[in-house]
Amino acid sequence: MDARDFITTGMSAERTLVVPVERTVGHFVPGMPFVYATPMMILEMEMTSGDAIRPALQPGWVTVGTEVDIRHLAAALVGATVRTTAKVVAVERRVIRFEVEAFEGTRKLGEGRHARGLVNVEMFNKRLGAGSKS
Repeated sequence: MDARDFITTGMSAERTLVVPVERTVGHFVPGMPFVYATPMMILEMEMTSGDAIRPALQPGWVTVGTEVDIRHLAAALVGATVRTTAKVVAVERRVIRFEVEAFEGTRKLGEGRHARGLVNVEMFNKRLGAGSKS
């Protein structure tokens, strides 16, 4: 399958999250501040990227994250409303590349690039032995 047949540059999505305690550094690491954790920001960027192209995916196909190059620029407290954006900037045969950003209001919290690989679920599960019982 060639992603260039159905995914185009410019496709985009946006998500909004009110930061819960469970997504803060302090929740995961004792003694750390209760601010939005970098891995949680990256998770939201990945999910937003997936949202941008999901409607165009062919039946039986999904995308999985393969690369992240993210800068976390500013902290956000519990209760902050974070808006995450993703835009397709390049489409290769099996790889889709995105520019991603996160904001609290107009203040940029993070930015970078993310790539997702096109995967056939059935073949992926067979390759991993998913569903087989010992």
